[in-house]
Amino acid sequence: MSKKPLPISTICSWQNRIDPTPDYQRPPAWSKKQKQLLIDSILREYDVPKMYWRAVNRPDGIKYEVIDGQQRLRTIWEFRAGEFALARDADPVNGFPCAGKTYDQLDLDVSTIFDAYPVDVVIVDDAVQNEEEDEVRDMFLRLQNGTTLKAQEKRNAMQGQMRDFVKSLAQHKFFESCKFSNSRFTFDQVAAQVVCLEMAGGPTSVRDADLNRMYSENAAFDANGKVAKKVRRVLDYLLRAFPDKTPELERYNVITLYCLASTLMETYVHTGTEAAVASWFIGFETERRQQEELDEEHRDSQLVEYRRLTSYSTDGEESIRGRLETLEKRFFLACPDIPTIDAIRAFTPEQRLAIYRKDDGCCQIRTHCKGEKLSWSDWHADHRVPHSKGGKTTVSNGQVACPPCNIAKYDSLPDAIEVVG
Repeated sequence: MSKKPLPISTICSWQNRIDPTPDYQRPPAWSKKQKQLLIDSILREYDVPKMYWRAVNRPDGIKYEVIDGQQRLRTIWEFRAGEFALARDADPVNGFPCAGKTYDQLDLDVSTIFDAYPVDVVIVDDAVQNEEEDEVRDMFLRLQNGTTLKAQEKRNAMQGQMRDFVKSLAQHKFFESCKFSNSRFTFDQVAAQVVCLEMAGGPTSVRDADLNRMYSENAAFDANGKVAKKVRRVLDYLLRAFPDKTPELERYNVITLYCLASTLMETYVHTGTEAAVASWFIGFETERRQQEELDEEHRDSQLVEYRRLTSYSTDGEESIRGRLETLEKRFFLACPDIPTIDAIRAFTPEQRLAIYRKDDGCCQIRTHCKGEKLSWSDWHADHRVPHSKGGKTTVSNGQVACPPCNIAKYDSLPDAIEVVG
């Protein structure tokens, strides 16, 4: 490490060389009052805490990543660009009035104090290998220990494949349909919660302590494994159900809807049910809001309880389980004709032999071949009507398929679970 006192004029001229938000950083969080206080402190030449930058060599020309000091750095840049003014009750500086003034409106003597103010910057060099990457993230967390970082902001700075998977999952377009914004990593928070729910196989506590434990215990999480694929499929399903901004999709509703959709995809013939789910859910939320306008004695007791469960401890197992039970009861009463999937998915050895003999060992799909003859050791037993669409695991619904044809068919199904060989 090396410490360099850099004048603010230099820091502003280097703006294009500095990345204030590498992926472990939190987004901008300071209020206008906090920004005004920092600038006022600089103009009065009070001491300002030093910043920590990491020297990097990136193709985009960035030379430094900010480990600590992002909020101060952004504030300096924004004030220099005239994006906000000093407080209206700010005292004069060296006899010059400053209240309510932007940088360009300051007296030259005062703006010179700002430009010449030396900020202590600690440059961290050679932190480019994996082991140094761990140290940089640890340094970030230690430096932020005295600030009000939210729990998900801290998790975002953790190392491991679980953190990376949640980070990528937070980019899913479904979250753009939700009412809440991504302020301070809210998308990451909900993404982590649905992963936790999927790993548990249903309702479980998804509080911060539970998510912290999930990140720590699953640092080697497989982003291409069964759980990861299932989470992506459920979010894809929800996106098809809610392609546009939907104000009913509150944060607590999303994690409960996720559980409902996960169950639906696991147990029921769900293909084509997206519109029904969306229509029913919006109707449910409309009825629930209308109920709140009624006198207590005329309200539906089930919806009163549902409202209670959305009012406190919404991330606790009891609350999630209770809300899910209400949604499941009402959804399947409203849509009683959705059939269950055949509980047996894989063909038995006897069924495989019968299917192979029935089709004379030749591929029946014929999209990547011409119906070639396959050896016993190199073929897939495929459902003619896909299992996810209600196809039964019977010899009459089975067919011989060469691996390329079957994999291509599998890839064309949005909710396929696995290739049955």
